[in-house]
Amino acid sequence: MERFGFVGLPNAGKSSLYNALSGGSVLAAPYAFATTDPNVGVAKVPDHRLGALAEMSNSKNVVPAAVQFVDIGGLVEGASKGEGLGNKFLAGIREVDAIVYVLRAFGDTDVAGPSDPLEHLRVLEIELTLADLDAVESQINKRRKAMKGDKGLAGEVAALEAALVALGEGTPIYRSALSAEQRAALRPWFLLTNKPVMALVNLDEEQIADPDPVLDPVREELGGVAEVIGVCVQLEAEAAQLDADERADLLDAYGLGEGALARFVHAAYHLLGLRTFLTTGEKESRAWTFRAGAKAPEAAGVIHTDFERGFIKAEAIDWQELLDIGSWSKARDVGKLRIEGKDYEVRDGDVLEFRFNV
Repeated sequence: MERFGFVGLPNAGKSSLYNALSGGSVLAAPYAFATTDPNVGVAKVPDHRLGALAEMSNSKNVVPAAVQFVDIGGLVEGASKGEGLGNKFLAGIREVDAIVYVLRAFGDTDVAGPSDPLEHLRVLEIELTLADLDAVESQINKRRKAMKGDKGLAGEVAALEAALVALGEGTPIYRSALSAEQRAALRPWFLLTNKPVMALVNLDEEQIADPDPVLDPVREELGGVAEVIGVCVQLEAEAAQLDADERADLLDAYGLGEGALARFVHAAYHLLGLRTFLTTGEKESRAWTFRAGAKAPEAAGVIHTDFERGFIKAEAIDWQELLDIGSWSKARDVGKLRIEGKDYEVRDGDVLEFRFNV
């Protein structure tokens, strides 16, 4: 399961975001370092397609796709030099697959710290960039020496040298001019600014109706390298503690529909190129996560390695077409199920059944 790390200054709303996603109650206190050890939770990925298929099949069990998220302790200026939680904080970030910057925009005289999301972004980027610069500087000469005996390391060394220049100029790798190939060559080093990034701006209730004046400066600053989403985290965390009807009433009162968190989870899910195929039947309807571009055997392996190893074929149909027909058996009877082989590239929203032999 992919892991997303919530990174932000103290009191930005990371723990409240964790509670909103998990329906949990980890400590969210108005002082620095209320979170000293990472909290790990799981968020279900909302998917109306799955519910519709489960209703069609009268499924006894419904299993949505999910992602892990990690509430990492607050970062402060000087973290790259050991300030605050220092190396403990940075180690928590290295273990995640993507970073979610939690940037505070809400004003509260009882909560210390700035309420300018650009100031939050500035500190976060500086500290992660400095940490990466230290990491590259400590390794690059060793890799240069190793390359003398192994010319196959030339690409890696060239990528480290390009990273050294960008980081030395104060540019995070995800903002730099490094090519996709260079960034791929850097993956074994787990550099913090070489991870996919999105920004979540934590709004107050007054900003919900018209968030663009708050979000646009962040979008402009990031220049398209990261998606920017506005969420009133405290409101969503409160809604997460309510039963379904009360939650719907609260979100509807603010014109939020199913809630901004659903949009956030979808955006995070797609950030890593994750997609969903579905299976459905009377016993269970389930959403399965796969990487965009995966071929049918690889998708089958998500269910079980035997499915991939002994893959023969896949029966496939788009979820909406299946709903329109009314059942899997009817779709087969009218010849609407496609027979796909090993070279088929699975599409988001495919409903699949695999045939295999081990």
